[in-house]
Amino acid sequence: MARILVTGGAGFIGSHLLEFLLQQGHDTLCLDNYFTGSKENLLHLRDHPRLEMIRHDLVNPIMLEVDQIYHLACPASPVHYQYNPVKTIKTNVLGTLHMLGMAKRVKARILLASTSEVYGDPLEHPQREAYWGNVNCLGPRSCYDEGKRVAETLMMDYHRQNRVDIRIARIFNTYGPRMALNDGRVVSNFIVQALTGQEITIYGEGKQTRSFCYVSDLVDGLVRLMNCEGQTEPVNLGNPEEFTIMDLARKVMALTASAGELVFKPLPPDDPVRRRPDITRAREILGWQPAVPLDAGLQATIPYFAEKLGR
Repeated sequence: MARILVTGGAGFIGSHLLEFLLQQGHDTLCLDNYFTGSKENLLHLRDHPRLEMIRHDLVNPIMLEVDQIYHLACPASPVHYQYNPVKTIKTNVLGTLHMLGMAKRVKARILLASTSEVYGDPLEHPQREAYWGNVNCLGPRSCYDEGKRVAETLMMDYHRQNRVDIRIARIFNTYGPRMALNDGRVVSNFIVQALTGQEITIYGEGKQTRSFCYVSDLVDGLVRLMNCEGQTEPVNLGNPEEFTIMDLARKVMALTASAGELVFKPLPPDDPVRRRPDITRAREILGWQPAVPLDAGLQATIPYFAEKLGR
């Protein structure tokens, strides 16, 4: 048993991670300011004897005693992280600084939930961890992209200078139950539009590609990485199966029996054309690879949205 802190624990991924850690018998602390996280995600766990919930914004310091820190706190969809871009980059920089300071003080191992966005609109395909990326530091997405890149820099510098035991997970598109209805990312957008009879919005021509990882696979990868000895270099966690946005739209429409029409809108600035992880490092070092194919994951996700929408 360990005492484990999950920042952003009331969020989509964080709540699934907390649930998994509690099942393993760990004492867990959930820290969240509920900007994008939701108490509803943890309602089924609220009376759990090994769960402690703390409302706190990581832009401000906090003193806790823990063995491990999963640092997930940060808005992760463009709709949310562009709502207050200054706050987003402060969360990435100050929040990570405060968590690293805590890890240094109590000698805890810390895992950063970084992102495939550090690769920007990649010129290398698929993306390996050694690729430095193609990010527009002046664009509307840079508060998140560059914020995570700085967070990775802080992690490495605390490791080199202060010997903090770090882990860096570069997370690719993840989906599943407990995504917010207004999440703004493509899977949730398509499902909500399909279930409510709206037009299905395609940005660009729908030829851009993404790789979609079901949340249970991601949580398994995060826990494996946290408990892997000596792995301080970044590790890609994502599903290497690559689909066009049009492929995804057709799958969602078929699974929901949607009669909505496709509507095409201009591609947002700096939207990546192709995104697919090279997970060789995760396979070789963690023995990890995704087990849930896209069709099965969508079939497990759509009923959650239908229930939330009252359909």
